[in-house]
Amino acid sequence: MPTYTPPLRDMQFVLHEVFNVADEFKAMPAHAETDADTINAVLEEAGKFAAEVAFPLNIGGDTEGCTLDVKTHAVTTPKGFKDAYAQYVEGGWPALSCDPQFGGQGLPHTVNQCVYEMLNSANQAWTMYPGLSHGAYEALVAHGTDAQKKTYLPKLVSGEWTGTM
Repeated sequence: MPTYTPPLRDMQFVLHEVFNVADEFKAMPAHAETDADTINAVLEEAGKFAAEVAFPLNIGGDTEGCTLDVKTHAVTTPKGFKDAYAQYVEGGWPALSCDPQFGGQGLPHTVNQCVYEMLNSANQAWTMYPGLSHGAYEALVAHGTDAQKKTYLPKLVSGEWTGTM
């Protein structure tokens, strides 16, 4: 049976021993309190989610796929995808690097990218769901009007709404 083992030690080596990110973050007011222990704790929990929740859905998601009811136009995702997304939201993962002004946790994008590396490695198909939301968030932050930001960003950050292509 296939397994996924998050490359935590490799990530920690690059982040802490090569790039010394904790010291770099101290120079950034928005991330000054992000220390190595916080980064490691986030990555360890993300690794658990990737290995224990996302990865087990990988093969079933590929073989089952999504289904369309042509009469109702309802789309059903593979078994377990909806529950995994609910766990993702419950864990606060959509908010990880989002601006606290919109309900985010405000962690550095570097940490978020490490989380996405694990999720993509564990289950690319499932990770596209929250990944599309992250892209929509970034587009709205960069180009949205204040009214659009107020309307959409808190819902995207909380995971209540998702983005799309």
